[in-house]
Amino acid sequence: MLDITSLTYRIAGRVLLEDASAQVPEGHKVGLIGRNGTGKSTLLKLIEGRLEPDAGSIRLPAGARIGTVAQEVSGGETTPRELVLASSPPSEHEDWAAPARAAEILAGLGFDEAMQTSPLGSFSGGWRMRAALAAALFADPDLLLLDEPTNHLDFEAAAWLEGFLQRWPRTIIMVSHDREFLNAVCTGILALERRRLVYQRGDYDTYVRRRAEQLRLVTAEAAKQEAEVKRIQAFIDRFRAKATKARQAQSRMKALARMSPIERIERDPEVRFAFPEPEELAPPLIALDNAAVGYGDRPVLDRLDLRLDPDDRIALLGANGNGKTTLAKLLAGRLAPLKGGRHAPSKLRVGYFAQHQVDELTGEDTLIQAMARALGYPPEQQVRSRLGRFGFGQERANARINTLSGGEKARLALGLITHDAPHLLILDEPTNHLDLDAREALVEALAEYPGAVVLVSHDRHMIELIADRLWVVDRGTVKPFDGDLDDYRNRIATGDKGAAKPAAKRTADPKKTPPPPPPAPQAVAAPKIDVPRMRRQARDAELKLQKLNAEKAALDAELADPGLYANGRSRD
Repeated sequence: MLDITSLTYRIAGRVLLEDASAQVPEGHKVGLIGRNGTGKSTLLKLIEGRLEPDAGSIRLPAGARIGTVAQEVSGGETTPRELVLASSPPSEHEDWAAPARAAEILAGLGFDEAMQTSPLGSFSGGWRMRAALAAALFADPDLLLLDEPTNHLDFEAAAWLEGFLQRWPRTIIMVSHDREFLNAVCTGILALERRRLVYQRGDYDTYVRRRAEQLRLVTAEAAKQEAEVKRIQAFIDRFRAKATKARQAQSRMKALARMSPIERIERDPEVRFAFPEPEELAPPLIALDNAAVGYGDRPVLDRLDLRLDPDDRIALLGANGNGKTTLAKLLAGRLAPLKGGRHAPSKLRVGYFAQHQVDELTGEDTLIQAMARALGYPPEQQVRSRLGRFGFGQERANARINTLSGGEKARLALGLITHDAPHLLILDEPTNHLDLDAREALVEALAEYPGAVVLVSHDRHMIELIADRLWVVDRGTVKPFDGDLDDYRNRIATGDKGAAKPAAKRTADPKKTPPPPPPAPQAVAAPKIDVPRMRRQARDAELKLQKLNAEKAALDAELADPGLYANGRSRD
């Protein structure tokens, strides 16, 4: 389907792709991965034809149609349904079904009937991007290119998109940093590493396992070759001047010249987060007593009776527009209750990562200046040490904020909001700008952080590893969900849309609600199981296993180095 041959591309003198080649078979669903800044979005633009390579070629079958998500969707009076229908030329045999198909795609991405026929100018930028995604899906191209398709979606819409793409019959290449989304959709991984492309069949977890094994084998072979080169060179140096050994030395010199060096696979530098540890506070951290919250005099959420304790790990679920961010602001103290009470200790410190916080980090200040201001201008070494906790080394600490990548800004924002060791972290979509490695680092840091966490995210991997409890924001209020994330997904998939549509569009009819069934005779209460504790133990065990596997791979590579045992040396 797609043939990339010897592709080279430079931007502002920097080489992003160099002699890169890969073939993607027809019908494969491919995850394009690589660290932030390596050129993934650039490669999509090259495939689309919006950029011209400096060398090499990109070939597609004649007449193949490429579909992409428009980066800018203007407002105006055009409706989402009209935008979607206009994205594909009508065909004679399917034109009658087009409106229904367009409505189905829009509904899956969160647009109810009224929203589908409202002017695009009445929607936020995130919702207009959803409409653009719906248009790309409706156009039914031969090759679909997607760049972070879940970034503007809530959990419910992301779950729908996952299922839709699983059923997609044609070729997909998508950039995504959502591990579970890649595992669920992809049949192949195209990795951009060291300016080259490597394609492997299988999902993301399969790619990670194969790469770790390849790293181990290549490291061992390179070490073996290096030891052999040293042995041959030592012979040459020793006997080159001796007439009786000169011929043998010359022969070894030729063998050395013919030897193709094995290139070691460079390990990517680790991204680390380390949140400062707060002192303990007595529970509860926050208690909401019949509270209501909203804007002006209009409540968005009401009847809030919730309690947050120091060891709570809670994920907020519910469709965009239901009030997750509003609840986060209430918990963070950014909004006061319109009625009822929000009770919290006077010493409570909250670190709040807002949904658009990364976009607001601009200006000429350096990272050192920004962090020093947040910390109250302590000694510079203390400032640099705090920046180091979030992956900024000595040189990068002097960079100006307006030169940072999105991922770097996200790391800086996390460092700034935790400068005073908060007792509670409220994170509203913290991973939108983080690559896969940085997301894993954030998960590990949150697992080690002893305070409470409230998380708004569509990243299933992060929710499953961090959250012990789920709160569903729906129908103008918030209720704990009795189940795990799989239960919630099943609730959506089986047609219970109670948590998947904007709250303002639905009201329950108590007259149509059947009475609860009578209790079973002689029912015996089951013993109470501490599910949150068991989930914490499972999460901690999984993280420890990941670390141990990484350490084992590094030790295996080191032990495979013959130089380790040279001259009788051994590891202490």
